[in-house]
Amino acid sequence: MIETFMKKRLILSLLLGFLVSTAAAQSTIFMVRHAEKAKSEGNDPDLSEAGRARADSLAKILKDANVTAIYATEFKRTQQTAAPLAKTLGLNVTIAPAKDTAGLMGKLRELKGNTLVVGHGNTIPDLAQALGLADALSIGENDYDNLFVITLGQTPRMVRLHYP
Repeated sequence: MIETFMKKRLILSLLLGFLVSTAAAQSTIFMVRHAEKAKSEGNDPDLSEAGRARADSLAKILKDANVTAIYATEFKRTQQTAAPLAKTLGLNVTIAPAKDTAGLMGKLRELKGNTLVVGHGNTIPDLAQALGLADALSIGENDYDNLFVITLGQTPRMVRLHYP
């Protein structure tokens, strides 16, 4: 089981390295939905233990992807998903309100370099569409393992990966 997990991480790391290197002249946006949230009655729960492990996995996968900016919404679960990578890279997480897709788009268009955006199952599809992707995205209620790699350019391209 550990050997299979390590093989998957190696393959994912190699694929990400290829995608980042081929898009060196263009910015790449890595988008993820927040990791698994803890059971809570409130609307702003922390990450669960599984969610914290997934956030750590994301940091390991993206640590060499030349990420220069990280955005998360005002909710704890998105910020906690972004925190391990931010700590690893020595970056601050910029808060972008979940309902302000236009504001975040303005910031993303100004950036040079690669960016991580941590959003929600209902905000990631809207953002992908605003970036100019033609195909509609769908994220299931219990889908936390999607890693969308979007290469900007005249015609944006996206690769959908899954991470542990």
